[in-house]
Amino acid sequence: MASTVKAAARPSARASSAKAGLGADGASTKKAAPRPKLAPPAVKKAAASARVPKAEPFEREVVERFREALSAAIKNRQPDEKRLAGVARALALWSPLARGVLADAGESLVQKKQFDRELFIAAVRALGELGDKRAVGLVKAGAEHDESATAALCAASWLTDPSLAAVLNKAATQRSAHIAFTAELARVIRGESPGAHLRGLAPKIKESHRISLCAEVLVPVARIAKVPVGVQYALEVLRDAERHLGRWLVMAEVAVHGGDLKPIAEAREKSNEGPGGARAAWAYVAWALDPAAPPPVARPTTELVARLSDRPSADRDTKFLFRLAQAGVKTTKQLLETFARDLTKGEDDDAVRAAAYLVRDHGREDLVPPIVEVARNPLRRDELRGLAVAALWDAGKTELAKELANELLAQKAGLYSSTWAMLVLLAAQGRLPAGTPVAFEPVVRWIQAGWLE
Repeated sequence: MASTVKAAARPSARASSAKAGLGADGASTKKAAPRPKLAPPAVKKAAASARVPKAEPFEREVVERFREALSAAIKNRQPDEKRLAGVARALALWSPLARGVLADAGESLVQKKQFDRELFIAAVRALGELGDKRAVGLVKAGAEHDESATAALCAASWLTDPSLAAVLNKAATQRSAHIAFTAELARVIRGESPGAHLRGLAPKIKESHRISLCAEVLVPVARIAKVPVGVQYALEVLRDAERHLGRWLVMAEVAVHGGDLKPIAEAREKSNEGPGGARAAWAYVAWALDPAAPPPVARPTTELVARLSDRPSADRDTKFLFRLAQAGVKTTKQLLETFARDLTKGEDDDAVRAAAYLVRDHGREDLVPPIVEVARNPLRRDELRGLAVAALWDAGKTELAKELANELLAQKAGLYSSTWAMLVLLAAQGRLPAGTPVAFEPVVRWIQAGWLE
């Protein structure tokens, strides 16, 4: 079985996506939309925790190593900077101490005017999505440069600082349609625009820009649990032009979060039309948009899962499979077993994660020792060892996962596996919201492949 993401970067990145919420259908009015609920519970609690928790000794140790790696990378750019940037995003989500380190790094890059750096992108996105006021200066600086404008303007969607209004208004009127769209989208989410201009921008976006807009803007925005109704009309225009089912799903999720029920009805209608494979794919799209409904009875295949990923088809991303598995959909068992067959090779992220879900939901206790072997084998990829520990925690093997996490830290394992170990131990301390997996959607992508959306 071919491993995902091998066309993009050797490490795989998978994750289960956040569930879509439903709201009442409605149209935009002349008045600005009210302030939306800006983040799902897990991210909101992470932001709130920045004012409370005292750093644990193991947290200080890992963050200090992170600080040293950041300092070295800022002085001399490394070829794998995006991987370090992914670690930065993961650490900042749950550790206020790491958040401060990343904020300092972002300010240093502003002073150096290095806005094309993945580390700057990670800093403005991580701090912005957590509503951290230190992101305001980064947004203002990054919005002025083409290399970072999309990330900076997108990050403004989570910030309420009124001084950003002028920055967004200026960006929303520039000639580049995709950058103007990002700025206007942030204005709509912040309650500063009803969305009429957003709808006018949508038809002007070229296909290549629509692809990047989906990955860099709509994928993170889809994590916002509720957005104003002003987004739905522009997204309908984009969906009508979109042929890639995974990207269509992301656009539909944002629209549904804005109270638009049309995408659900459209997906259900298409699930009853056309060839069998297409009907099955649309049935899963309908379920993703309305997870309260029963999941489809058709078994997911590798081809179907790849079609429903928001990544380019060449990446063969299996995110949607693990979205189904996290939701406990029983029809995933056969495909999970297919991926888990490669567990003994100890090279594939998919195999480790699939095995963990089989342990959690299907009683496959025989797969626990091979996962432990991956975690303890120093010859395995560093980030894979840590992912194995996180997967065991999520599978319910909490004591074993804590033991392995402490082993990795005691061995001074690499920064990737140490990051996973730290997240497991933070979960053990109750620093992650109850029910939130350690290896959940964006975190796996950030650490394993350096996808920074």
